[in-house]
Amino acid sequence: MVLFGQTLRFTPELRASIYHFTVFLSAGASVVYFGIWLTGKGISPDEIGMINALPVLILMGINFFIGRLADKADDWRQMIIILSLIASLTPLALFFVNDFWGILLVWALVTVPAASISPVVDAATVRLTQRTGGDFGFIRAWGTVGVVFVTIITGVLTAWLGAWFFVPLLVILSAIRALASLQLPRFRAPAGETPALEHAPRAGRLKEVLKAWFVLPLVAFALINATHAILGAFAAVVWKDHGISEQMIGPLIGVATAAEATMMFLWRRIGGRVSARQMILAAALVVVVRWAIMAFNPPVEVLFILQLSHAVTYAMGYFGMVLFIANWTSDDIAAEAQSFSFVLQQAMAVVGLLAFGWLTASFGAYAFLLASLLGAIAAACLVLSLWLKPARPTNLSPV
Repeated sequence: MVLFGQTLRFTPELRASIYHFTVFLSAGASVVYFGIWLTGKGISPDEIGMINALPVLILMGINFFIGRLADKADDWRQMIIILSLIASLTPLALFFVNDFWGILLVWALVTVPAASISPVVDAATVRLTQRTGGDFGFIRAWGTVGVVFVTIITGVLTAWLGAWFFVPLLVILSAIRALASLQLPRFRAPAGETPALEHAPRAGRLKEVLKAWFVLPLVAFALINATHAILGAFAAVVWKDHGISEQMIGPLIGVATAAEATMMFLWRRIGGRVSARQMILAAALVVVVRWAIMAFNPPVEVLFILQLSHAVTYAMGYFGMVLFIANWTSDDIAAEAQSFSFVLQQAMAVVGLLAFGWLTASFGAYAFLLASLLGAIAAACLVLSLWLKPARPTNLSPV
C-alpha cells in the first residue's frame, strides 16, 4: 500500500495513520501507571474500582448520542477534533485534586471524551478506505503500535522521574493527540463524488437494522470483547498465583499485542475471503479453545501459544465487527451504529468483570471457563444470525 503520493505530500491514509497512532496513547499510559498513582494518593482498591467504573457507566449513557451528532456533522473529522481538544484540556485538572471524590469526578472528565473517539474514528476510517481503496487494517494497526510504544515509554519515564511525572505525561500525550487531529483528512466523499457502494440499499436509520440478524453479531463481539477485558484485568494475577514469574508475565502480555498488530498490518492479504460475520465466528470459536485450555494452568510455553491466538480472538473479531456494521449501514448512521456496538461492548465488559471477579475468588484459574462459555454463546449468536440472513458477496467484501 502506498501511503505517500508521488509529490511527497501526505495522503489521506497516511494522515489517518498518524492520528490512529495517537488515539490510545493516554489510555496506554493509564493502564501502566494510573493505579500506582492512585495508590500513592492513598486511594483504596475499592475506590480505585469505582474511579475506573464511573467513566464506563457514563460512556454507556452518552456514547450513542455522540455517534449520532458525529453523523449529522458535515464530516466525522469535526467531532473527532472536538473530542480530541476536550480530552487535551481535562487532564490538567488532575494537578489540582488529591482526594477520592475529586479524582472520581476529574477522571470521568478525562476518560469520557478520550474513549468516545474510538468508535467515531473507526467508522470514519473504514468509510474512507472503502471509498479510496485504502487498507483499513494497516491504518488501524498504528493504534496498537502506539499502545506498545507508550507502555514502554511510560515505564521508563516514571521509573526515572518518579510518580509525579504521570500527570504531566498524560497531559503531553493528550496534547499530541489533539494536534494530530488537526491534520486529519476529510473522511466523507467530497461534494459531487459518488462513492462506490458495495451493495444497495444500506440502512439510513439505525432502527432499520435493529433486527435479530444484525444485533446478534454485535452481541457476539461484545461477549468476545468481554473475555479480553477479563484477561486484561485478571490474567496476570491468576498466572502469578500459579507460579508464573513476573519476568514472564510482561512478555506474555506483549506477545498478544504483537500478534494483534501483525494481524492488522497483514489484514489486506487475509481479509475479504470470508464474510464479516464469519470473521467474528472464527474469533468466537478460538475464544472457546483459548480460555478452556487456560483454565487448566498450562505451562508457560503453552500460554505463549495461546497468547498468539489474540490475533484471531481480538484482531479478526474486531475487523469483522467494524466491517459488518459498515457493510450494512450508510454514512448517515456510520458513527451512530459503531457507537451502539461500543455501548454493548462496555456493558458486557462490566458484567463479565464483575462475574469473573467473584468466580476467581472462588475457583481460581477455573474461572476462565466462564470466558470459554462466553465464546460458545457468541458462536451460537453468529450461527443464528447467518441462518436468519445468509452472507452475500459484494464488490468489496462479503457481508
